[in-house]
Amino acid sequence: MSDLLLSSATALAQRIRAGELTSAAVVDAHVARLLAVNPVLNAVVVERVDEARAEAARADEEVAAARAAGNLDQLPPLLGVPCTIKESFHFAGMPNTAGLVRRVGLRVADDAPTVARLRAAGAIPLGVSNTSELCMWMESFNKVYGRSNNPYDPERTVGGSSGGEGAIVGSGASPFGLGSDVGGSIRMPAFFNGVFGHKCSPGLVTNEGQFPGPSGDIDRHLGTGPICRRAEDLEPLLRILGGPDAARMPAVSSVDVSKLRVVQFARELAITPDADQLGARDRAVQALMAQGARVEAVHLPLMAKALELWSAMLASAGSTHSFSDHMFGSRDPLVPLKEFGRLALRRSQHTLPLVVLTLFERLPELTPARTQKLRAQALTLKRQLEDVLGDDGILITSPYPTVAPKHYQALLPPFNFVNCAIFNALSLPATSVPTGLNAAGLPTGVQLIASEGMDHLGLAGALALEKSLGGWVCPNVTDKR
Repeated sequence: MSDLLLSSATALAQRIRAGELTSAAVVDAHVARLLAVNPVLNAVVVERVDEARAEAARADEEVAAARAAGNLDQLPPLLGVPCTIKESFHFAGMPNTAGLVRRVGLRVADDAPTVARLRAAGAIPLGVSNTSELCMWMESFNKVYGRSNNPYDPERTVGGSSGGEGAIVGSGASPFGLGSDVGGSIRMPAFFNGVFGHKCSPGLVTNEGQFPGPSGDIDRHLGTGPICRRAEDLEPLLRILGGPDAARMPAVSSVDVSKLRVVQFARELAITPDADQLGARDRAVQALMAQGARVEAVHLPLMAKALELWSAMLASAGSTHSFSDHMFGSRDPLVPLKEFGRLALRRSQHTLPLVVLTLFERLPELTPARTQKLRAQALTLKRQLEDVLGDDGILITSPYPTVAPKHYQALLPPFNFVNCAIFNALSLPATSVPTGLNAAGLPTGVQLIASEGMDHLGLAGALALEKSLGGWVCPNVTDKR
């Protein structure tokens, strides 16, 4: 592997500015890797290779002009560095289906604010990446683009809904990508594909310019953020994506890891991690202890109701558009029932998990008193957890009970994503961190949870764990299917 495919985006940008590398060389190396692995992965679903090469040539001209003028320090921070964008974000001239067949052929005219900020920072998108249908399942499969495959084992899931991003970044073909997360959709793809990802606190990064877009209080539970192969890129990417709002995030360099309190659950109540994932958690805890952090355990019984609490918070968020509206243009419960017949005959334009979702998404409306009770319990759990974490604590827990499952196995049981989703319900920042490969060569990992507004603590923990445990391990992508 070329060192260009192993470096952080930050390091690549520095070397381009210093004249050690050209953007053309960096982009060409990543394009070559993308073209080599994507036939196996199906992660980038629409490429823009020619445009990226033209933008790289312009970036090199800009660097040369700045060098001649003596103002290299005024260049955009990511000038000449390639990246990828989740297809559900508005990206001028590119498709924006989120895997929904009825949107095929639609091209958006403008960039989402986050896409615009990355491009203004000099980043060069290589293409857009696959999602689950309507970004609401943990298998990145839809009837528009098909299924994405894991770079460590193509027989396994990449996660969802930012699964294409996780896979292409994990393969080494993109230094970083743009994702979104309402139930684990950044953290599970980052975990399954062995890289880093961050779901931010509400308001740190705008969620505007996505389909489906947030409405009502969903904006507090959805997080837009980066997926990247090196931890040092998390903070600069968040500051670029957040624009003026990111100024309120304290510097990661201000965190003294030796003074962190590391919290773990006395018992994992939302899920039961297997030996690989318990080992990953223990390695992460021990690595931070070795750097001076103090460790404590907490017992929060309400975590046993994590799935119900997440569902109630989303159901009571006041969203103006249901998934039935997006898929069928109707909230009539008979419509998804009829769609099951089309699925059985293989004539449906939709995927099974989304048809099931449209059938059940209105159930909380039928029991409003119970939903409000669960909402109150979720807010109680948030207070309890933030009382424990304070402004110097991070919780280490598993994002999923196993390493990446094989395709379709995530349907049984279908709710193992809940240990990610609960922290969306609680509006807490969460950072996904790789912790090495298991005996089968598959990524293990943890997520780091902090109090709302304390994103920098999780980012500092990610840097410390990368230093101790090694971080991302580039896979040898071969077609094992």
